[in-house]
Amino acid sequence: MSPVPNVPPSPPPNVPLSPVPHPHSGSLRLLSQRIADPAAAPARCGGVAVAVAGGAAGMAGLLPALVAVSQKAAEVARLCRAEEPLLRLRPAEKSGPERNARFQRDFKTLADVLIQELIKHDLGTQFPELRGHIHGEESSEFRDAQGGTVTVRVCATPGDTVALLLAVLGPEQTRAAELLAEAVHREVTLGDTELDGIDPGVSPGDLGIWIDPIDSTNEFIGGREDVAPIDGIAPEGLRSALVLVGAFDRHSGVPVLGVINEPFFQRDPQTHRWQGRYHWGVAHGDTRLCSLSPPLPRPRPRVVLSRAESAAVRGALGSLGGGPPLLAAGAGYKLLCVALGLADAFVLSLPTTFAWDSCAPHAILRALGGGVVALEGALRARRAGGTGETPELRYHRPEPGQTGPQRWANRGGLVAFVHPPHLRAVLAALGELGELGELPGC
Repeated sequence: MSPVPNVPPSPPPNVPLSPVPHPHSGSLRLLSQRIADPAAAPARCGGVAVAVAGGAAGMAGLLPALVAVSQKAAEVARLCRAEEPLLRLRPAEKSGPERNARFQRDFKTLADVLIQELIKHDLGTQFPELRGHIHGEESSEFRDAQGGTVTVRVCATPGDTVALLLAVLGPEQTRAAELLAEAVHREVTLGDTELDGIDPGVSPGDLGIWIDPIDSTNEFIGGREDVAPIDGIAPEGLRSALVLVGAFDRHSGVPVLGVINEPFFQRDPQTHRWQGRYHWGVAHGDTRLCSLSPPLPRPRPRVVLSRAESAAVRGALGSLGGGPPLLAAGAGYKLLCVALGLADAFVLSLPTTFAWDSCAPHAILRALGGGVVALEGALRARRAGGTGETPELRYHRPEPGQTGPQRWANRGGLVAFVHPPHLRAVLAALGELGELGELPGC
C-alpha cells in the first residue's frame, strides 16, 4: 500500500462573538478565538453532530463539521497524554518513502493514525461527496503486536473498533483500546452557535481535505510541558502539537477553509486538565471570515524559522531589523505564530513541509489578508522583475516525477505572511542569497 493514503490518481463556555469591521473586505466578520475545556463538553455516543437544518449537511454545515472533528481529534490527543495505559503505547518509526528526511528519526503514533481515520470517517459520513477526497499525512497501516499489518479504521460500533485496536495493541491493552474507541465514537456538540450560520459559499462536492492529525508528532511524543516561551513562541514542547484540517478547491487548488486546533494550549489552574482552543478561517471568492483579528504590522518584520535553517538564511533575515529570528518546532505551529501575530513571517528554504502541513494554516492566513507563497518561485519572479502578485501554494496536484509523500512536498520552500510589505522585505533580504545559490532548497 502506498505511504500516501487516499490520494486519487488524476466544548464549553466560549468567549462571546462580536463582529468587527476589517479593512480588506466588507463581507468579513472577525470572531474571537475559542478556548475549550474538554471536561465540560456535552457528549453522547455516535458521530459528529452539528446543527444543520433538516438534518441534511450543506454548505453552511461544513465549517462547523471541520471544527467538530478537530475538537474530537484534540480530545483523542489529550486522552493519549493523560491516561497511563495510552501513554505506554509505543510509537512506530517511519521508514523508506514514508519518512520525512528532515528528521534523523521520524515517528507516527497510533493517535496520529486513529485521529486521521476518525476525521475521514466523520466527514465522509456527513458529507458523502467528500469521500475519496479526504487525504492525510499518515498511512493507515500499523504494525500489530506480532509484527503483521493492520489497517486502522473507525468501525461501525465501539465494540468493533475495540477489537480492531486490540489487533494492533495486543490483548493486554484492553483498557487502552476501550478508552480510544469510546473517544472516537463519542459525539461532539459545539457550543459555538454562530458557526452554524456561516456559509462559505462553496459546495463540499468541489472540495478536497488535507489532514495533519498531529503536526509535530515528535514533540507530542516527547510531551515536554516545561518549555518557557520566548517572545510568546514556544521553541519546542507539547504546545506545538496541533491538529490541522484544511479544505481546498479541487479545481484550482486554492485553500478555502482552515481549522487549527491547539489541544495543549493551557492547563486549567483548578483541575490541571489540558484546555485546547481552535482557530478557523474562510477565504473563498470575496468572502473573508476569521476567528482571529489581523495582527498589527511591525515596522520591521520578525521571522520564525526551523532549527534546520542554514546560518546564511538566519543571518540574512536577522538583518531585517525586527530582531534575531525566533526558532520553533512544527511547521503548523510556526504558521500559526504568523496568524497570531507572534511573528511576521515564517520562512523555510528547505523542501520539508507538505500539503497537509500548510493547507489549513494557509486558508486562515488568506482570511487575514495574507498567504503562503513558494520561496523559490517568489525569488524567481522578483529576479525577473515581476510586479504582479506572487503565486501562492496550491493543493490539488502532485509534484511531477515524485513518489510517496514527496508528491505533495512544498518543494520550493515557503514564506508565510499576513502583511504583503513583510513578504516583500523577506524576499529582498533573501534575494542576494538566491542569486548566489546559497539557499538550500532553491
